[in-house]
Amino acid sequence: MGLYDLPEFNIPRIDLRKIKGMRIRFPKFWKSQVFWTLILSIFISSFFGFLAGAISGGYFYSEVRDYLSKLNFEVPEPQKIIEKQIIEKEYIPQTTQEQKIIKVVEEVSPAVVSIIITKDLPVFEEYYVNPFKEFEEFFGPLPFGPSIPQYRQKGTEKREIGGGTGFIISEDGMILTNKHVVLEKEADYTVLTNEGKKFPAKVLARHPTQDLAVIKIEQEKEVDKKGRYLERKFPTVKLGDSSKLQPGQTVIAIGNALGEFRNTVSVGVVSGLQRTVTASGPGMIETLENLIQTDAAINKGNSGGPLLNLKGEVIGINVAMAQAENIGFSIPINDAKRSIEQVKTLGRIAYPYLGVYYCIINERVQEKYNLKVDYGAWIGRERYCQPYEIATTPGSAAEEAGLQKDDIILEFDGTKITTENSLAKIIQKYNPGDKVVLKILRGDEEKVIEVILGERSE
Repeated sequence: MGLYDLPEFNIPRIDLRKIKGMRIRFPKFWKSQVFWTLILSIFISSFFGFLAGAISGGYFYSEVRDYLSKLNFEVPEPQKIIEKQIIEKEYIPQTTQEQKIIKVVEEVSPAVVSIIITKDLPVFEEYYVNPFKEFEEFFGPLPFGPSIPQYRQKGTEKREIGGGTGFIISEDGMILTNKHVVLEKEADYTVLTNEGKKFPAKVLARHPTQDLAVIKIEQEKEVDKKGRYLERKFPTVKLGDSSKLQPGQTVIAIGNALGEFRNTVSVGVVSGLQRTVTASGPGMIETLENLIQTDAAINKGNSGGPLLNLKGEVIGINVAMAQAENIGFSIPINDAKRSIEQVKTLGRIAYPYLGVYYCIINERVQEKYNLKVDYGAWIGRERYCQPYEIATTPGSAAEEAGLQKDDIILEFDGTKITTENSLAKIIQKYNPGDKVVLKILRGDEEKVIEVILGERSE
């Protein structure tokens, strides 16, 4: 037989006909008592095994944790490990608007500052006097020894009396804020930056009629690699265009809320434009016109802070809040731009001045006083159109031009004077020394008068 030759292999054949009808029988084991005893034993063993494992695992985990804690090795709880993993994930803003708000706050906050107001205030001490001192000198001391408390000044000390907000408008440290924030001429002002640095501030100018002021802090000096002294530049804001604002537009307010919480952020919308309000504060009552109304939270201490659009541009200066929820007001930045430039070039705010006391006439005033017109500036009247003892300021442009009590200025250089377009609003477009033409109503006669505007000091 060769190497690859194999013997023949015959496969046995099964005759299926022989096993026809054969039944394969299996024992009914699942119905037996032995089967269910086995199942019950497995279940009981599993349950007690799981319980014993849980108890022993918890015991050994606490023992290991206590032992490692003695070695100053912290073993985190399993749940805390999961929570920590979730917390450590970077937060991703959910909307484009949210991303823009976060970006604006990050970019602008370094240029927003807190203004701290301090003043030397008298310190008083309590002492007691005896009202019967002279009596006791003659008759001896009285048994009950009465005394009356009195107070006397014992020097002065510097105390914080208020706070506000401002924002840096030039790299050399010029800051725009509200006039009422820096109204105290005898007070000292300190600027606190977002970095926590303090700078003494000097008031450069206060606007005569608007609630605006410009203050200045000095730049820090640093030495470069060549040993030269360089002045460190301050971060600044970008000024926008408030004439393009629309109701419903998203705005962001940043300020020193309540004079305590620096760079507090609030978000809202422009809820109104060209509002007029009468604001009052320590030492001043002022009618503010052409204001932006917003529902972004404007709290005490926010005064002088920026109102921003989603491009990060300042479009308003926060100035007042109403005695109601979700109503705040800001001065449009366009109304402050000329003042900023004047301070930069002239070192002061040069405001044109006519020199009249007046009220604005409307239909209600016309009907009440039986006037011939329902518009114009009525000279010699106070704000509510009641008679005022003075018509023009002595030596003013109005006095030199011959304006008289009860004259009504109808037009200022061709512009009609109305409640929406008041004399104070119109005159802001001019400069001291400009020659303007006034159209007035004197009695039943209309007249035209030329006036050279004066300058109003702070």
